[in-house]
Amino acid sequence: MTRTRLLTRGLIVAAAVAAVAVTTALSKPDVTKARAERALAPTFADLYVQQAAILGIPGITVAGIDASANCDRGGPKVADVGSGSDWICMVTFHDDTHQVKTGKFELQIKADSTYVAGGPSKLIGLRTITDKKTGRDVPNPVFEFDGTLDPDQP
Repeated sequence: MTRTRLLTRGLIVAAAVAAVAVTTALSKPDVTKARAERALAPTFADLYVQQAAILGIPGITVAGIDASANCDRGGPKVADVGSGSDWICMVTFHDDTHQVKTGKFELQIKADSTYVAGGPSKLIGLRTITDKKTGRDVPNPVFEFDGTLDPDQP
């Protein structure tokens, strides 16, 4: 190959690498603190209402629970973006006695923006609970649950 052809090919490869790098740098990550917080709180609230229904506790609503989440990934030295099993979210809500409760939930967030969350059993109960209507033990919906981050939210 001639020197000119080598130089031309080198420039084309360099331009392609630069274009990919710029596109990657400018794209927003799919997993962010804000997305995790906005996804976790309403999912938890919906499941808490389901739990209350199973336990036979009347009058529990998503609005009444008023759940919120504050998430962090890996501590202060790690950026709050990206998938991983090191997400911790503090969930604050009003329980069935209208008291404000806060619990630490551990999240495993995957690159496809799905997550698995688990919270403290002292706050949300054990893996199984007794269904008030049937008397049978059933899975506790808030013990461990799956969710999805909304890709349309910033």
